[in-house]
Amino acid sequence: MKLSELQNKQIVSLKDGKNIGNIIDANVMSDGFIESLIIDSNHSLLSFNRNNNTKILWKDIAKIGEDVILVNISKL
Repeated sequence: MKLSELQNKQIVSLKDGKNIGNIIDANVMSDGFIESLIIDSNHSLLSFNRNNNTKILWKDIAKIGEDVILVNISKL
């Protein structure tokens, strides 16, 4: 799956079903695997990153569907 395909999907919290935001970038490890997704915090419920972007770790992704990415984040 390409990053551009992921960017077209909404990020939704499993905890409360709210839209968290949109993917603007990804952190990729040297082996090519995605470590985390960077979410635009202007649309985000999370605000713990200094540069107004939120990091969603790949391990926190529960399911990637056709239209949404479901994430399990306890800091909501």
